[in-house]
Amino acid sequence: MDEILRKAYREDGAVLLKGLLNPEQLARCRAAFDWAVENPGPHASKLYGESGQRSHVDNSNPLAKPRLDEMVASLPLGRTFADLWGSKHAWYFAEEVFLKEGGVGARTHWHQDTSYLPWAGMHWGNAWISFESVPKANALEIVRGSHLGVRHDGTTFADPDDPTDPLHGGDQWPRMPDIEAERKANPQAYDILSWATEPGDVLILHPASMHGGAPVDAAFPDRHTLVLRFFGDDATFSPLPPESRSGYERNGFLFRKEMAALEDGQPFRSPVFRQVV
Repeated sequence: MDEILRKAYREDGAVLLKGLLNPEQLARCRAAFDWAVENPGPHASKLYGESGQRSHVDNSNPLAKPRLDEMVASLPLGRTFADLWGSKHAWYFAEEVFLKEGGVGARTHWHQDTSYLPWAGMHWGNAWISFESVPKANALEIVRGSHLGVRHDGTTFADPDDPTDPLHGGDQWPRMPDIEAERKANPQAYDILSWATEPGDVLILHPASMHGGAPVDAAFPDRHTLVLRFFGDDATFSPLPPESRSGYERNGFLFRKEMAALEDGQPFRSPVFRQVV
């Protein structure tokens, strides 16, 4: 691992690893993606449009866990993350699945994953694996260094006219800024990272980074992306607000039973997570 990449991840919160997955590894990831779409879990959401538009989002499907636990142990991602972080160990958390087809799919609102999940620490990483050649105009965008800053309230994603509609409410966490509105007024308002990618490339993102975007359009009509999430030694439990207008519990919405055993600041550990390093 290049020390320049380690430094960039620590400071910027995202790096692109070109050609990390070989064709056979990428094919296994695609097979897992296709299986997940055909076998949705309890957190899945789907939308089918009248003109061939289709979207599918899923998160931590318990039906997929055994096959994904086995698959990630055979990929270079665990060792890559451990090296990137400087961690002795690495564990696999779970997956996300993003499908957009038909050339209609707006930007995803800016958010931090840590608004929805009880995570803290530097040793976290999401591996974004897209199966198409993604132009920069359709790439995920990240606010450089935002993983080192404020933990904001999440967005509900429910109000198309308010991309900052608070997930939890109250005053424990500040509201997410309207980054797109600020960028329209001043294109230099934020230092944005994004990359065009090719199949086999892996975008590594710290989940506390503010990120969003990744639209589809007529020029880039279809996106199929598998996200595999990992954590290392410096990963701790950090509960969500005690009161949430959206009904979120302190433990988040994934692995609730396992998270109930953890207290604020404790190492993020549970036998349910596959150790890969």
